[in-house]
Amino acid sequence: MKAKKILFMLKKLIRDFNTNKDITIAENIKSQSLNHYYIKFDTDTSKLNRLITSFDKNGIPLNTTYIDVKEKKLHYYPISIGQYALAIFNSYIDKNRMEDKEQFLKIADWFMDNKIDSDYLGTYWLTHVDKPEYNVFTPWKSAFTQSRALSVLMRAWQITGDNKYFETCIKSLKIFTIPVEAGGVSSYFTVDKRIELPIFEEYTAEKATRVLDGHIFSLFGIHEFIRANGNSHKESYILASNIFQQGINALIHILPKYDMGYWVKFNLCEIESYPKNDPCTIGYLRLIVKQLEILYLITNEKTFLNYSKKFKRYDNTKNVIRMYFEKFNALRKLNRL
Repeated sequence: MKAKKILFMLKKLIRDFNTNKDITIAENIKSQSLNHYYIKFDTDTSKLNRLITSFDKNGIPLNTTYIDVKEKKLHYYPISIGQYALAIFNSYIDKNRMEDKEQFLKIADWFMDNKIDSDYLGTYWLTHVDKPEYNVFTPWKSAFTQSRALSVLMRAWQITGDNKYFETCIKSLKIFTIPVEAGGVSSYFTVDKRIELPIFEEYTAEKATRVLDGHIFSLFGIHEFIRANGNSHKESYILASNIFQQGINALIHILPKYDMGYWVKFNLCEIESYPKNDPCTIGYLRLIVKQLEILYLITNEKTFLNYSKKFKRYDNTKNVIRMYFEKFNALRKLNRL
């Protein structure tokens, strides 16, 4: 098993050299009409997400489990499902093929069929696969999943005019306002001893995990709700705007903590068993550079542009070699080597 893990990780790291070299940012990312997603995802799953290895009878993608999950199985992974839906939608915009529209709406309806409604939490989705690195072994909520659902369902609403999608999106905002320890998806930290700001958690665990790209992707979904909402529903527009601005303010304050001086941390995990320094892979570094560039285009906040340029300069051979020494230590501690 150990040899299998080592081989898996070596192949992954080799592929990593060529990952996310050509991320394309969409145009018109401020318009009310939701066309291309901020990043132009490719429908080729070998480029989009290698964990997508199969599809069910309705064309819904299925993930295989990661190397450190004991029970090997195909499973529905809402983040990947949403990513594939957005890739299909991008194809629909580019080629105007009705089969792409139909497939996209099938995936939108998967989100409708698998949502959970709660008076306290609003509408949310669960992921049913273990995350051993965060000691998560029960179904878990995710701000990233909420974001994917918002991006998919707001597009479904725009192209069909069916309010069921929009109403679900409105209800799915509430969980962003609730801390993880109370069942929500936000972990808060204190600024200036009095201001509480939220990081939107990709993985909800016993303690904060604060995965950087997950927080930023969560912001993207909230921003798309704000864009597409317009004057359709004032109360939810105000709520989403407040959630988005809090998330932006949080990122401005906490971004320096991800900076390793030569590379970028994958997360700021507070779980005791997790490595103190877990550098992101090369592909993730390139993704984060583009995410920050997009945030700058959305907000005009120069902090994001400055860090985007700074992190991009880290992407060189000397720093990659240095990063891998720390990455291998982190992988050993996570039982992935």
